[in-house]
Amino acid sequence: MQIKNFKIGQNLKELTEHRTVVLPVACYETTIHQNIHGYIPLHWHDELQFVRMVQGEASFQINEEKLVVRQGDGLFINSGCLHMAEELNESGCVYICLNVSPDFVVSPELYATYVVPYIQATNLPYLYIDSKTSWGKNILDAVWNIHQWLQQKPPYFEIDMTLNLALIWKNLVMNGFQLEHDPMEAAKNRRMKEMLSWIDTHYAEKVTLDEIARAGRLSRSECCRYFKRMLNTTPLNYVIDYRIQKSLVLLQQTESNVTEVAYKVGFNSTSYFIERFRKLKKVTPLAYKKLKMDGGSIPANKG
Repeated sequence: MQIKNFKIGQNLKELTEHRTVVLPVACYETTIHQNIHGYIPLHWHDELQFVRMVQGEASFQINEEKLVVRQGDGLFINSGCLHMAEELNESGCVYICLNVSPDFVVSPELYATYVVPYIQATNLPYLYIDSKTSWGKNILDAVWNIHQWLQQKPPYFEIDMTLNLALIWKNLVMNGFQLEHDPMEAAKNRRMKEMLSWIDTHYAEKVTLDEIARAGRLSRSECCRYFKRMLNTTPLNYVIDYRIQKSLVLLQQTESNVTEVAYKVGFNSTSYFIERFRKLKKVTPLAYKKLKMDGGSIPANKG
């Protein structure tokens, strides 16, 4: 199942429920360019995430770090980490995404010993999974197995899934990481989420730098440093880009028009909305609307 429009709520936490009917697990195939934004927007969730790249290559950002994941390899993204992804080189990027609740990878008796130190570690936001290593191959094979079982639902597949989840986690922890928990780093991550949460709530209103900084309990200069380090942009430019992201869904509604959409997402000038939209998406809002009404697509561009 492809999720084309992530449901993202306060502080960019993804609201999509990652579970089957009975298990706190979801595994689906993602084609990046089919997402409504043309890329996977910034978000986070409590679930652990494992990626297996089926085709092409993609650039992932996890917190403030970036890396490229190529066909055949994979990626582990830790619980609570901000992340986004975009296709590289028009490679037709497709990956399998396995999301699982941290308290489901091992039995409850082992959770405190074998899971909690890893999800609380501030030096393990992600881990590149190299298919050429034995532990990496084991993890990627298990992700593939779980994906197939969820599609085909053979007898006793739920038991096989739980066994493979334990295998995935065992191969990850066997690498012998020197785990660290830096309270300052954890606080930075929390403050960034608080600022993003405030923007998500107030983006349609007049937004000032002082208000964003206050939401993160930071000075104006510290606020700007946070956004520069983690998102490579300024706080107010992030707000503008976020408003344009929000406008994409509204523009695809038959009854909407460009002026109404501009004001609904917080622009007080239609011409400025058109200017910024064209800069980010390389087409005008009206051209985007017509393309989507006709079932077309535009290249991903994040500015």
